[in-house]
Amino acid sequence: MNPSTDPLPASIDVMGIPIAATNLPAATESVLNLAESRHGGYICVTGAHGIIESRDDPAFADILKNSLFNTPDGMPNVWMGRYFHGCQSMDRVYGPDLMDQVFAGSAQRNIRHFFYGGKEGVPEQLRDRLVEKYPGVQVVGTYSPPFRPLKESEEADLLTQIEACDPHVIWIGLSTPKQEKFMAAWTDRLPGRVMLGVGAAFDFHAGLVPSAPGKFQRAGLEWFYRLCTEPRRLWPRYSKIVPRFLWGSLRQITS
Repeated sequence: MNPSTDPLPASIDVMGIPIAATNLPAATESVLNLAESRHGGYICVTGAHGIIESRDDPAFADILKNSLFNTPDGMPNVWMGRYFHGCQSMDRVYGPDLMDQVFAGSAQRNIRHFFYGGKEGVPEQLRDRLVEKYPGVQVVGTYSPPFRPLKESEEADLLTQIEACDPHVIWIGLSTPKQEKFMAAWTDRLPGRVMLGVGAAFDFHAGLVPSAPGKFQRAGLEWFYRLCTEPRRLWPRYSKIVPRFLWGSLRQITS
């Protein structure tokens, strides 16, 4: 699939969830076009984790189905698209890569960005690194939320801050499913702004956590690399996700 002026890519079905049949250049152009046109809504970066969460939580499945689109974050989704849906140009759209490419293209298009998420100080560190990497980009605001639901007064303060700095794109750096639930809850309150949930991209681009080497990503083994680096935190997650995704994919393609 080549970059297009159509802001919304076509999708394939992966276990009941629409996954965009896109690639990094096309997804980047989609985000930039949506931002320029002030098209409100949210975009989810969706891999096996999100697919399995959706099978356990119908409300979360609805959130993914109501997004502008869900990028194929993970080679298993890409393989489903290429080999069982005929989408040969479909490729992985990894959250950190998408963030990097959108920033690379946004300075010339006068697109303003806002960061929501990360531990205290992380959004500011991320801002400083990206502004240095891409001269001319505009990061007009940051907000590091507490590790609990926002109070009503905090929600009001956040909304006031966003309206004052008027970003086109709001990057959400929480985790799945927290970031998707946040975006769905706030999309009507933030008209004319695109929200993107990119999870660990904040930590990767701020230089706090190393990303998996390219060979692991291309082989669909980023989960294994991350498991080796953070076994205590990630083992409970991946021991549930990987076998269930494999089984669910097998049932879909053989049914």
